[in-house]
Amino acid sequence: MAIILRLDRVMADRKILLNQLARQVGISPVNLSNLKTGKVKAIRFSTLDAICHALHCQPGDILEYEEEENI
Repeated sequence: MAIILRLDRVMADRKILLNQLARQVGISPVNLSNLKTGKVKAIRFSTLDAICHALHCQPGDILEYEEEENI
Protein backbone atom coordinates (compact mmCIF):
# COMPACT_ATOMS: atom_id res chain seq x y z
CA MET A 1 0.00 0.00 0.00
CA ALA A 2 1.26 3.49 -0.79
CA ILE A 3 -0.07 5.08 2.43
CA ILE A 4 2.07 4.37 5.48
CA LEU A 5 0.89 4.94 9.04
CA ARG A 6 3.48 6.55 11.32
CA LEU A 7 1.35 6.53 14.46
CA ASP A 8 3.94 4.48 16.36
CA ARG A 9 6.60 7.12 15.72
CA VAL A 10 4.36 10.01 16.83
CA MET A 11 3.30 8.10 19.95
CA ALA A 12 6.94 7.42 20.82
CA ASP A 13 7.83 11.10 20.31
CA ARG A 14 4.98 12.11 22.64
CA LYS A 15 5.81 9.31 25.12
CA ILE A 16 2.22 8.08 25.23
CA LEU A 17 1.20 4.46 25.66
CA LEU A 18 -1.35 2.68 23.49
CA ASN A 19 -3.89 2.27 26.32
CA GLN A 20 -3.60 5.94 27.28
CA LEU A 21 -4.19 7.12 23.73
CA ALA A 22 -7.05 4.66 23.20
CA ARG A 23 -8.78 6.05 26.28
CA GLN A 24 -8.29 9.66 25.15
CA VAL A 25 -9.48 8.94 21.61
CA GLY A 26 -12.40 6.74 22.68
CA ILE A 27 -11.56 3.61 20.69
CA SER A 28 -10.56 0.16 21.83
CA PRO A 29 -6.88 -0.64 22.36
CA VAL A 30 -7.24 -3.44 19.78
CA ASN A 31 -8.47 -1.03 17.09
CA LEU A 32 -5.74 1.47 17.95
CA SER A 33 -3.15 -1.30 17.82
CA ASN A 34 -4.37 -2.22 14.34
CA LEU A 35 -3.97 1.41 13.29
CA LYS A 36 -0.54 1.60 14.84
CA THR A 37 0.69 -1.50 13.03
CA GLY A 38 -0.90 -0.57 9.70
CA LYS A 39 -3.31 -3.51 9.63
CA VAL A 40 -6.25 -1.35 8.53
CA LYS A 41 -7.61 -0.41 5.12
CA ALA A 42 -9.36 2.80 6.24
CA ILE A 43 -9.61 5.32 9.05
CA ARG A 44 -12.56 7.53 9.89
CA PHE A 45 -11.92 11.25 9.81
CA SER A 46 -13.47 11.53 13.28
CA THR A 47 -10.90 9.01 14.60
CA LEU A 48 -8.04 10.80 12.83
CA ASP A 49 -9.30 14.10 14.26
CA ALA A 50 -9.39 12.66 17.80
CA ILE A 51 -5.89 11.18 17.44
CA CYS A 52 -4.46 14.45 16.15
CA HIS A 53 -6.18 16.35 18.97
CA ALA A 54 -4.81 13.97 21.63
CA LEU A 55 -1.27 13.97 20.19
CA HIS A 56 -1.23 17.66 19.24
CA CYS A 57 -0.14 16.84 15.69
CA GLN A 58 -1.23 17.16 12.08
CA PRO A 59 -2.61 14.30 9.93
CA GLY A 60 0.57 14.51 7.85
CA ASP A 61 2.57 13.56 10.94
CA ILE A 62 0.69 10.25 11.07
CA LEU A 63 0.08 9.50 7.39
CA GLU A 64 2.78 9.30 4.77
CA TYR A 65 2.55 8.63 1.04
CA GLU A 66 5.17 6.45 -0.57
CA GLU A 67 5.26 5.95 -4.33
CA GLU A 68 4.83 2.32 -5.31
CA GLU A 69 7.36 0.99 -7.77
CA ASN A 70 6.08 -0.69 -10.93
CA ILE A 71 7.43 -4.20 -11.25
